[in-house]
Amino acid sequence: MTTESTLHGTCVAYGQSGLLIIGTSGSGKSALALALMAMDATLVADDRVSVTNREGVLTAHCPQAIKGMIEARGIGLLAAKTQSTTLITCVVDLDQKEPDRLPSRRALTILGVEVDLVFGKDTPNLAAALNQMMKIGRIE
Repeated sequence: MTTESTLHGTCVAYGQSGLLIIGTSGSGKSALALALMAMDATLVADDRVSVTNREGVLTAHCPQAIKGMIEARGIGLLAAKTQSTTLITCVVDLDQKEPDRLPSRRALTILGVEVDLVFGKDTPNLAAALNQMMKIGRIE
């Protein structure tokens, strides 16, 4: 069975592992994606992300109308190298502040699939930490 939805968010990829960035308008989704892209992540989609659950596998891809574009607030729309699809392995929520120094793992369910969740609001070194996590992983 396949289910699909379009989410308000931004997604970058590290090979086949994708990071979905969610948050309200102005929370810094595109800015975080640009910082991660400067560290070798690849843009999948900015502002709207098409998400598909195909037999328990959650993937992201970009709606055709906005493919290859990312917003840089105060500058405008920028062209970007893109990856057509990625598996969503982690979500960072820019509206939620992490209260713990060393938090337990959290999860978020999207279209019936559970993925890792990180709270990112006001987190120091967020881009660098997410980049390291996506490239190398977390210690349990």
